[in-house]
Amino acid sequence: MPRTTDGDGTPVPQRLLAAATRLFAEQGYDRTSVQEIVEAAGVTKGALYHYFGSKDDLLHEVYARVLRIQQERLDAFADSDAPVEERVRGAAADVVVTTIDNLDDASIFFRSMHHLGPEKLKQVRSERRRYHERFRALIEEGQKKGVFSTATPADLVVDYHFGSVHHLSTWYSPDGPLTPQEVADHLADLLLRALRP
Repeated sequence: MPRTTDGDGTPVPQRLLAAATRLFAEQGYDRTSVQEIVEAAGVTKGALYHYFGSKDDLLHEVYARVLRIQQERLDAFADSDAPVEERVRGAAADVVVTTIDNLDDASIFFRSMHHLGPEKLKQVRSERRRYHERFRALIEEGQKKGVFSTATPADLVVDYHFGSVHHLSTWYSPDGPLTPQEVADHLADLLLRALRP
């Protein structure tokens, strides 16, 4: 049975994910070998295959862990008692901050998603659809209440915002003039301006 932690108590799956994320970001998914991942994580191939069935599983988990965080946070915004405009603004800003906080994961995924096998790809698309549908439901709620304009269909509003989010990895730099929260506030404000009746 593989050890579950290393000397400093870091669980082996986290070490493997950290090593894979760094290597995928630096070299690309297709140019990173399983051997390089296990050497960087300081474990054996047996340990990797104990926790992840394949390199494909590691790629899926790189994305899935961020999406899980984002889904939990979106659900919390959507389920709160705040006015719908506040909930949309909070959710719109949060997805920007959590994407920037996990920029390597996001860039790896959008660069390498096509490497996933058919079942994993189907699963990822389903997870993303669930997130987008929950976000869209918030927009629709605001439209039904007359808080938001109905001039643009909710689907297009969601695509507009997430198009901006998905491109963050191509231009955002931690050394740039804007903090993650400032970028998030600007993009959330743009979204709300577009929704005003």
